[in-house]
Amino acid sequence: MMTILRKTLLAGLALSVFSSAAMAGEVTLLFWPGPESEAMQKVLDAYNAGPGQADGITVKQLLFSRQGYFEKEQADLAAGSSEFDLALVTTYTLGRYAPYLDPIDVPAEAKAAFAPVSLQSLTFDGKLYGVPTDISVHFLYYRKDLVDRLLSDPEWQKRYAAIAKEKLGREMQPKAPDDWSWDDWIATALFFSVADNPDSPTRFGTVLQMKNLIFNVMLWQATLVSNGGDWLADGKPAIDGPAARTGLQVYKTLIDAKATPPGSISYEYPEANAAFQAGQAATMLQWNAAFNELNDPAKSPTVAGKIGLAPLPAGSAGHKSHVHSLGIGLNTASKNKADAGKVLAWLATKDAMTVYAQAGGTPPVPEILKAMAAARPEFPLVGDFVDRYGFVVTGGTAAYAVPIYEVLAEKFSAFWAGQLDLDTALKQAAEGMADRIKG
Repeated sequence: MMTILRKTLLAGLALSVFSSAAMAGEVTLLFWPGPESEAMQKVLDAYNAGPGQADGITVKQLLFSRQGYFEKEQADLAAGSSEFDLALVTTYTLGRYAPYLDPIDVPAEAKAAFAPVSLQSLTFDGKLYGVPTDISVHFLYYRKDLVDRLLSDPEWQKRYAAIAKEKLGREMQPKAPDDWSWDDWIATALFFSVADNPDSPTRFGTVLQMKNLIFNVMLWQATLVSNGGDWLADGKPAIDGPAARTGLQVYKTLIDAKATPPGSISYEYPEANAAFQAGQAATMLQWNAAFNELNDPAKSPTVAGKIGLAPLPAGSAGHKSHVHSLGIGLNTASKNKADAGKVLAWLATKDAMTVYAQAGGTPPVPEILKAMAAARPEFPLVGDFVDRYGFVVTGGTAAYAVPIYEVLAEKFSAFWAGQLDLDTALKQAAEGMADRIKG
């Protein structure tokens, strides 16, 4: 029997979904292989065994390779392929896909279940193009054992204050990580780096991800938004401003001070995880997906049970975190929209999202995340941080989003590596953004 949430979404889906009465039968979801598709299969199995039987519908997945996935999906959508009815959509590819997807409408009753920013992250030109299934947010990871000692050991505090005075030019005292500004994070990273503190229990105070890669810009841009910045202002690039300068200099200060491994300029998610996992770094800015592995005693014996989680450090506008979502959208070329709409309605229910969470997904439904605290202690914080600190930059769902991320990654990595000065990097980034917005 459908829940109220499922009924309301079903009633509210765009009318085009139900404009023709297709025969009940098979619905195909185009997805990519990996943990997301494995979790999604559990959801589809539950649908097929329950509501699907009542609806006379069976859902199957059609999996593309992860390599080149988005380009292939876009090509098939643009070609009007009807081999699949539903398809994976993401925040940063949404603008490219939207011309080939039907918008959907989630009624107020259904919206209440999802974190509002998750719906925003799948909205383009004021229309929603997907039911959110996974959400990504960023944490400040820190060695709780080491930071707790810093907050209680007078000798450590004295050394911390001396390093802050010498390197940052002002008196500072250690704070709890929930209250850190970017300067507090820098000072802590310097204290836990042997370059400034030969007695540090870790070689580096942090581990940065500075490879020329769009996902590293997503992680970095909290420094931009937390200091009042954004991608665009009045439709024009706004990257060459005080907020971006401040944010870029945060990373530059840390790599120049040897507070992050020298290889960080070529690091991304796995390399940063490995450094923290090995006990080399006292802090790390990282995606929420890392926690489960890092806190596993079998996989991470050095740090498991010693990890604290906090919001990313605050700028003048407070704590902020980039958020993006994976979701499921409706192919305009589908010949079975009525049945596909019923499946979308099921995916939006708390029942479906609970199955997804239990199978390893991270649905943007705070109530479900909170309920799973015993099995996944980071889940309640995901829901909390998404609601309190999550943002989608202006233009973050546009067709030019990925090209902009690419130009920012190229120019900012070059600055951090010392290949471009700050003024040149920002000037070239702004010019590149303008070119890509024009198309």
